[in-house]
Amino acid sequence: MNILSKYNKSRHLIINWLLLVFVLISLNSCIDTDLNEIPLSSVGAENTLVSKAGFEAYINGLVWAAREEYSKDDNTYFITNFPGTDVAEDAGAEYFTYRNWVSYMTPIRGEVLKTWDWAYSKMIPQANTIISYANKSEIESIWENEADKNKVIAEARFFRAYTYNLLANLYGGVPIVDDVVTTPIFDYARNSREEVYRFAKEDLEFASDWLPATTQIDGRIVKATANHLLTEVNISLNLYDEAIKSASDVIDSGLYSLMTSRFGVAKDQPGDVFSDLFIDGNFNRSSGNTESIYVWQFEDLTAGGGGTNNGNQAIRNCGPFLTKMGDSKGFNNVATAELGRGVGRVRGTNYSLYTIWNDPNDIRNSEYNIRRDFYYNNPGSALYGQKISFANATAEDTLRNMYPYPRKVEGTPWNSSPTSGKITDDVYVYRLAETYLLRAEAYMKKGDLANAAKDINTVRARANASPISANDVTLDFILDERARELFLEEPRRRTLIRLGLLVERVRKYGLMEDWRNTIQDYHGLWPIPQDVIDANYGSVIEQNPGY
Repeated sequence: MNILSKYNKSRHLIINWLLLVFVLISLNSCIDTDLNEIPLSSVGAENTLVSKAGFEAYINGLVWAAREEYSKDDNTYFITNFPGTDVAEDAGAEYFTYRNWVSYMTPIRGEVLKTWDWAYSKMIPQANTIISYANKSEIESIWENEADKNKVIAEARFFRAYTYNLLANLYGGVPIVDDVVTTPIFDYARNSREEVYRFAKEDLEFASDWLPATTQIDGRIVKATANHLLTEVNISLNLYDEAIKSASDVIDSGLYSLMTSRFGVAKDQPGDVFSDLFIDGNFNRSSGNTESIYVWQFEDLTAGGGGTNNGNQAIRNCGPFLTKMGDSKGFNNVATAELGRGVGRVRGTNYSLYTIWNDPNDIRNSEYNIRRDFYYNNPGSALYGQKISFANATAEDTLRNMYPYPRKVEGTPWNSSPTSGKITDDVYVYRLAETYLLRAEAYMKKGDLANAAKDINTVRARANASPISANDVTLDFILDERARELFLEEPRRRTLIRLGLLVERVRKYGLMEDWRNTIQDYHGLWPIPQDVIDANYGSVIEQNPGY
């Protein structure tokens, strides 16, 4: 190769090298200027929580997430709160829940993890984000005054308190996360149960101070909502005088009263005042219902109106599987608008369906409130129109396919389809009858049995039940009254765990002997999910004893 060839080759290498550098610089310039665009339509806390409209959007999202406790899937809410208590068990043979407590209730159980995830991935982060951003000095100008800002914070703090109270009721002590988490944390530690309750109490006291007394928006939080829950939390902290005060703030506010006469959309139809409370359209204060305090909203044919599972699934889970009866037994094998399509997921125990109903005048046990009678409805059957005899039914029929149930779970079919197993009815979270029973509990624990009996009798009087005396007041009687008034409304498992009575009551009132005998003392609390313990590798989260 001559010198000129060597020169040309070197020159080509230099030119190619320069071209490569130029291309790299150009690409880098493109990356810096063209590819790193800020999306103008991005929605996040940084560009949303800078106006009152943005905070309203986040609050709406938090209200939606709160309803997801009920509607995040088909049956987690119902399994969590009813089977394996004194008032209910599962019914279908394929539903293996609390028939053997030792093998079923473990740290890997689905509802144990799903409930924890709902709390820590939805409710607490969203609430903390609203609280943190509302306090930023950069956006101070969007608020009309301190009360304007604190009302927004108060709504978020109520939902945070609601969530932590639920966690403490089920799991005992849990980690308190009170700020926005922006980096992974692997060394959480459990706070004590008392610390969690006290944290919730602080949130609720703030919420009570700053929430409005009334609202024109169905389903939104008001002062009484915070005070109702504050009553329960104060009881959990053994602060009975404070519990009596927070309940009295609701009862004596002049804004709430028990419904004592027929009202609403079905008042001229057969029924009674208790059945009116559970008619579609009667749940909210806008219907004239003065005992409604907090209600989850379900809106048919509305985007997002049914939550993730698209509807209120109460009749599906709690109604008997009547379509299993089949044509050969005199039924049409179709659901009706009145009965829906239950699958027998949750059925009452003998305690809740029979034992507690010892007053023949109690309207809560009327035909309008508990469906005990069923009739053959196949026009092609010789039995058409006749009452079905439970005595002639099989064990499977009476366990799952045909059993008495409270009619409060019936309602208007979702999308006008009775076969969907879902309804459009709203769902009570709190109503005034429970406020009275919580105050009665506080009076009883304080030793003031006379006032406890007075509050219980207020609830019983509306039900046309005979009054009781102070000598009749016990915690067991209060639980009986809660079962009569709030069956399939109150989250019964949480109530029993809160009171330390789950194990005792299941052993006494569980549906089947085998199911009663498998519960162990350590089942008085739920386990911490194993996934949570495993993921927290920077520190040890102690498991609840026994698991």
